[in-house]
Amino acid sequence: MGLLDDKVWTGSVFSGGWTSSAAGDAAVVEPATGVELGRAGTAGREDIARAAAQAAGAQRDWAAASFEERAAVLRRAGLLFEEHAAEIEEWIVRETGAIPPKAALETHTAAQECYEASALASHTLGDILPTAKKRLSLARRVPAGVVGVISPFNFPLILSIRSVAPALALGNAVVLKPDPRTAVSGGVVIARVFEEVGLPGGVLHMLPGGADAGEALVADPHVRIISFTGSTAAGRAVGEAAGRLLKRAHLELGGNSALIVMDDADLDLAVSAAAFGSFMHQGQICMTTGRHLVHERVAEEFVARLAAKADALPVGDPATERVALGPIIDERQRDKVHALVMSSVDAGARLAAGGTYEGLFYRPTVLAGVTPDTPAYAEEVFGPVAPVSAFSSLDEAAELASGTEYALSLGILTRDVMKALELADRIPSGIVHINDQTVGDEAVAPFGGMAASGTGSRFGGPAANIEAFTETQWVTMQGDITPYPF
Repeated sequence: MGLLDDKVWTGSVFSGGWTSSAAGDAAVVEPATGVELGRAGTAGREDIARAAAQAAGAQRDWAAASFEERAAVLRRAGLLFEEHAAEIEEWIVRETGAIPPKAALETHTAAQECYEASALASHTLGDILPTAKKRLSLARRVPAGVVGVISPFNFPLILSIRSVAPALALGNAVVLKPDPRTAVSGGVVIARVFEEVGLPGGVLHMLPGGADAGEALVADPHVRIISFTGSTAAGRAVGEAAGRLLKRAHLELGGNSALIVMDDADLDLAVSAAAFGSFMHQGQICMTTGRHLVHERVAEEFVARLAAKADALPVGDPATERVALGPIIDERQRDKVHALVMSSVDAGARLAAGGTYEGLFYRPTVLAGVTPDTPAYAEEVFGPVAPVSAFSSLDEAAELASGTEYALSLGILTRDVMKALELADRIPSGIVHINDQTVGDEAVAPFGGMAASGTGSRFGGPAANIEAFTETQWVTMQGDITPYPF
C-alpha cells in the first residue's frame, strides 16, 4: 500500500486518527481535466473545536518529550518525503496543475524543511541575563502551545510544511487547515507522513475547510498562534480577528513584485528570467514578477523578445504532456485574470502576446505600454501575465518599484551589482534578488514581506522560526527566599 492509498483517507479528516467530519466531504478535482480524483473530508466549526481541544491536551506531553525524540520524528519525516517523492509529485501535478519540475521542487523543499526543523529541537533557546540581585536570571523560549496553520492552493505542500515542521520541532501541537482545492497535496500528504513516522496521536490535526473553518481556527481559545498564507484581503481579516483576541498572527500575503531590467543587462538572459518570473506555475505565486520595469533604451526589444518567448511556451495538461504551463486552479481565478487583462487593453495597454484561453489553460500574456494606472499593473493578477513599463532613470525606477502597497520581492538585472544594491536600498521589499527574477525560497532563508505583503520574515531559518513559534519567558532562581519588610 502506498503512502497516499485512498482507502486510508477518503472522506476523512485527520484528527485523533482518520475520522469522518461533521461537515462531510468534498471532491478533489483535477483542474486540467475536471476529473474527480477522490474525496477528502471537509471540516466545520465543530471539527475545529474538537481538534484544537485535543491538540492542547497532547501538546503538553509533546513539549515535555526529549529534544532528541522530536528531532528524530522530523528527520524521519524528511526521509519519508524523499522516499515517496514520486507518489507525492503525481498528486501535486494532477491536483494543482503543476508541471513535474515544480512538483519535484515541492517534495525536495518539504524534506529540507523537516531536516532544518529537526535542528531546531536542540537549538539554543535562551540567554543568561545580568541581574542586580544574587540570583540566576535567564530568558528562555518556550512552546507557544497550539499553532493554527492556514495554507493556500498554489504551493500547497511547501506552504503547509514550512509552518508545520518548525512548530512541531519546537514542542507545539498543530491544527492544519489546507485549502480544500488541494486537500491532498497540502494536507493528506503531511498527515500521512507524520502518522507513519510515529508522531504521537493528537499532536497534529489536518482539517481541510473553507472560510468558516478558518474563522473557527482563529477564534478558538486553545490556539495561540496563527500562521496564515494567502491573499492580502483575507490576511487583513485574519490579522484583525487575531488582534482582538490578543493572538499573534504571522501573515504571508500577496505581492506585485517588480523586476527592474537595466540597459546594460544581457537581454537574452533577462528575458528568460522574466518569463520564468511571470509564467512559472501559471503566475500563481505570491512572488511572481507582476511588473517588468525596463530601461527605455531596451524596452521595445525586451517586449518583442518576451512576447516571442511567451508565444513559444507550450500550455497543456502537465500529467500527460510536456508543457511549460498547466491550468489555472479554477474558473473563478481564470476569469479574474482575463478580466484584468481585458480591462488593461481597454485602458490603453498593448497585447503583445497571449490574452486567450481554452478551458482553464491561459496563454502566457505580455502587456506593453502599461502605466501605474493599468489594472494588470496596479493589482496582483495571480496569473501568467507580464505587464511591461519603461523607465528613463534610476530615480524613476525606484519610484515605480516603490509605488505599490505590496513589498514582497524585488529583482534587479544589471552588470553593475553595486549600483543594483544601491537601488535596492531605496525600494521597500522583504526579499531582494540581484541578477535573478523575483521567485525564490529556501528552507534556510528568512522569508516574508513588508506592508501589504505581510508581517515580516516569520518563515525560514532558525531565528525566524524560533521567533514565530515560541514565547519568551523570564526565569529567576536563588538559593534562599528574599526577605521583605512586610
